[in-house]
Amino acid sequence: MIKFIKILLLLSVLNGCSLDNKSNIWTQKEKKIIKKKDVRSNKTSNSKESNKELNPNLKVKIKSKIYSNNNFNLNDNNSRRVGFNSDLKNKNKYKFSKIKDFSKYEADLIFDKDSIIFFESKGTIVKFDKNSKIIWKKNFYSKSEKKLNPLLFLSLNKNILIVVDNISNYYAINNNTGDLLWKNKNVAPFNSQIKFYKDNFFVTDYNNTIRCFSILNGKEIWNYQTNESLIKSQKKLSIAIKNNTVFFNNSIGDISAINIEDGILLWQQPTQDNLVIENSFLLKNSDLVISNESLYFSNNKNEFYSLDTNTGNLNWKNNINSNIAPIVINDIIFTISNEGFLNVLNSSNGKILKKTNLFDVFSEKKRKKISPEGFLVSTEKIYLTTNTGYILIIDIKSGKTIKYLKIDNGKISKPFVSNNLLYIIRENSIIRFK
Repeated sequence: MIKFIKILLLLSVLNGCSLDNKSNIWTQKEKKIIKKKDVRSNKTSNSKESNKELNPNLKVKIKSKIYSNNNFNLNDNNSRRVGFNSDLKNKNKYKFSKIKDFSKYEADLIFDKDSIIFFESKGTIVKFDKNSKIIWKKNFYSKSEKKLNPLLFLSLNKNILIVVDNISNYYAINNNTGDLLWKNKNVAPFNSQIKFYKDNFFVTDYNNTIRCFSILNGKEIWNYQTNESLIKSQKKLSIAIKNNTVFFNNSIGDISAINIEDGILLWQQPTQDNLVIENSFLLKNSDLVISNESLYFSNNKNEFYSLDTNTGNLNWKNNINSNIAPIVINDIIFTISNEGFLNVLNSSNGKILKKTNLFDVFSEKKRKKISPEGFLVSTEKIYLTTNTGYILIIDIKSGKTIKYLKIDNGKISKPFVSNNLLYIIRENSIIRFK
């Protein structure tokens, strides 16, 4: 069986190299590809991340602007430092019908001033206010589509809410009324972030193709297809924008930079050997995060990268095993490994300044089942959620867990902060902490 899969995968790779317009190897547009060093050959000194603390007594002090929310819709994907400081004692919740396959989904909340937009089962989109009063509630799916229990990806641009889903639909909604503006069908399902630039939005589908659509009418402006994989990504793909360039990753670990106006490839950096089955089947990448002239990301293959946004060249690479988005504040990077270690790095050279074990508050048996879902950096603390329903409160200076709460028995979302309130999404409710 494995031999058969390898043959299919090889055929897929060869097919991806065919010289036609769809593959984007040859097109009528001239490709201006910047040459760069292949990061796959640039190995760090150790093949695995060390699960030992480093400089645990070092006190971390950060001085930076504090934002009112950790807006994951920002084009650089850097959630920064947010204004929130609580022990999470006071909470309430907004309940909705259970989302099927929530454990396979990376949820995002949409904040519109004092209102929140999310969806529930069968693709129903709900906008409600801070008192949980429904402003509007809409569903634009047919009876047959509702049976598929679509998973929705949402993003708000001024007064237009863009929605894409895992059954190939993409459409626009009036944010004030909930009325449908337009709705179209793609050739493949979507599984990525949504980003905006001028009157267009960008999204990646399961064919590893990034597409540029008009916000006004949904018309496709351009697309760029990278190598397809027989096995679809287990994690939501990431898109980031800086100046006139859109950056995105695909399911096999390639990082591409595209001219945002015409879809021409500027550079592409592979990070994995595409012929190795387990690399595409098990690979999970973090979001791409941009700070200054660097693009930061990591994966569950013990690789944390910093690339130059202009050339795609490798700035540095370190052994950190993480598939959740890092946070860059001034000249330091915060990231949390899948094994539960908080890493504080120097952003210019990738050197680990401090490393502490956040999961040492759990028994060894529990530790083996826990992995991070997402985190945020606040005024004095770090808030971390896990796949087993815990939220950990971590002191920034010491890097140690000072408290943890059990929210659910299953997966909960990454934490969100808006207007000094913290939100967590469960499969059937949104929990709000003061």
